[in-house]
Amino acid sequence: MRISTRGRYGLRAMVDMACHAEKDPIALREIAERQGVSESYLEQVYAALRKAGLVTAQRGAQGGYGLARPADKITAGDVLRALEGPIAPVHCVDLPASESCGRMGYCTTRPFWEELRDRINTFLDGVTLQDLADRARETGREQMYYI
Repeated sequence: MRISTRGRYGLRAMVDMACHAEKDPIALREIAERQGVSESYLEQVYAALRKAGLVTAQRGAQGGYGLARPADKITAGDVLRALEGPIAPVHCVDLPASESCGRMGYCTTRPFWEELRDRINTFLDGVTLQDLADRARETGREQMYYI
């Protein structure tokens, strides 16, 4: 399982917002410049984040985006699932029971894959944007590309 560019850039942009939360709303142009990401690409990413209820949009000359909840209430898992869909190491453990593979009842490795999925999601849900922003500030990376 790999996190796509969409997920990586989206998480970086959200951490950037958490680092600069005192300035609300934040123009995507500013985030794009700090993160070295295309503004038009971020527009697509932020449409999905807005649909998921993680950011709010404000139109107009002073418009931009803000976090929909405090940074300590949004997890890396929230962001990645909004952009990537379910986080699972193999396809069969992210399917609803009604669509599962025919081996579900006797597959010897399914419990392993389910446990791995659960551990990954527990880890992602245990790290907030505030945690990542604090780490960025501690290392002096809050103004740099590739947080």
